Order: sequence, then structure tokens, then C-alpha cells
Amino acid sequence: MVAVPDPPLLALRGVCKRFGVVDVLTDIELEIHSGQVVALLGDNGAGKSTLVKVISGVAPAEKGVIEWEGRSVHIRRPHDARDLGIATVYQDLALCGNLDVVGNLFLGREIRRYGFLDEMEMERRTRELLERLTRRVPDLRGPVASLSSGQRQTVAIARSLLGEPRILLLDEPTAALGFEQTSEILDLIDRLRDRGLGVLLISHSMGDVKALADRAAVLRLGRNNGFFDVNTASQEQIIASITGATENVPRRPAQRESGW
Repeated sequence: MVAVPDPPLLALRGVCKRFGVVDVLTDIELEIHSGQVVALLGDNGAGKSTLVKVISGVAPAEKGVIEWEGRSVHIRRPHDARDLGIATVYQDLALCGNLDVVGNLFLGREIRRYGFLDEMEMERRTRELLERLTRRVPDLRGPVASLSSGQRQTVAIARSLLGEPRILLLDEPTAALGFEQTSEILDLIDRLRDRGLGVLLISHSMGDVKALADRAAVLRLGRNNGFFDVNTASQEQIIASITGATENVPRRPAQRESGW
């Protein structure tokens, strides 16, 4: 008997998004499985950030189907995405530089006891979470503005994990980092994959993609222009799809026994 693969954790089928009279996304297909890193690639203006906004509920799609574990769902607001288990870390990180690490993690969801902020419990949970991810944020009570770019990125990712999401959307997490800090963030993403999270990674770095991603989905001019197994596809093939040197618009991601 042939085993039936589990449905993807998240699947987009024919998703379209328009701003005014401009079609920004047209008939987009995408699948993300648990324990898998999918790189979302494309030139500037390809629609990558808009697609993240569609999935996160910031800019709902006008057409198409979004499936969660094989069932159709509606993501019309960020609250809908969070309820499903989707967390997003945007490129600007959205951290408050004057607050400390604990304050940033629990901003808007502070823990209270007897009507007062439970600073000890919030600090305990912050330390526990960061120790599971990394030990490179030494001062939890210093202002976030004093941390390195890599440490701030770690804090932003840690904040997104407080709600125990099942899919994490990362928009250019290593764009402003040096080599050592980039390695730390890639190691962190790798550990999140090992914990079973599905990760959608927007990146312009082919080195990061080849080092970390399982699959790559290429967008060009708001449309799919290729799906690749990163382990077998060459860098030249992927870049050709990004630049439009090759046109490849499959209706759905290629299937494998693992579900892809």
C-alpha cells in the first residue's frame, strides 16, 4: 500500500492580490510543511513582501484558496493568522529600542499578578525562551537599542515564538548582518526547523538559501516562476528563474514522497 503523504501545513491555491488597478499577485501556489524551510525568492517588486502580508492577514487576498492542514480557511486579519499558528518577523523587526528585552517580548501581552506586572515571571520566561534558542543575549534588562543587529534579530524571533506558532515567516532576517551574526541566525532557524516549525524565508542571499532551505519558490512579476529542490537544483537554475532567463510556471509545487 502506498502511504498517503500528510497535507501541507499551509497551502495557497490560486491566490490573487490587487492594489487598486494593479495585479500584484496572480494565481500564486505555495506549500509549507512542518519541519521544512521554504525560501521565497524573487527580484525587487516580484511580490514577496505582499505574499507575506497575505499570509499574515495584513493584506488579505481577493481570490484563491488558503488551506491549513488540508482544510480551507480565511485569513482576513492578523488575528486570524495568529489563531492558526502563523507568526511573522518583518525586516524592520518592530522593536522598541528604549525598552529592555523583557519589555519587548511581552509588549501588549504583559503578565499580571494581583493587578501588577509580574516582572519576575516575564523575565523567567524570557530567559527560558532565549536559552532554548541562543545564549548570546547577555543583558535582558538593558535597552534593546544597545544590542547588536544579530541580537535584536534574535529578540524579534523570540517574541514571535511566545505564542508557540507552527509557521514562522521571516522577511530578510540576515540582510543587515555580518558573517558571524548571519551564521548565528541561520543556526537558530535550523533549530526551529528541527523543532518541527515550518519556515518561509525571504532572502536575496543564495548562500543562505543553499545552506539552509529545503525548497525554493520563485516569484517573478507577481507570478510563480519555478519550484526547486534546493539540494538538487543548481544556483544557476534558481537565478535564471529569478531573472526571467527561464520561464517555468507550474500550477502546483512538484510533489515528492515526503509531501512535496
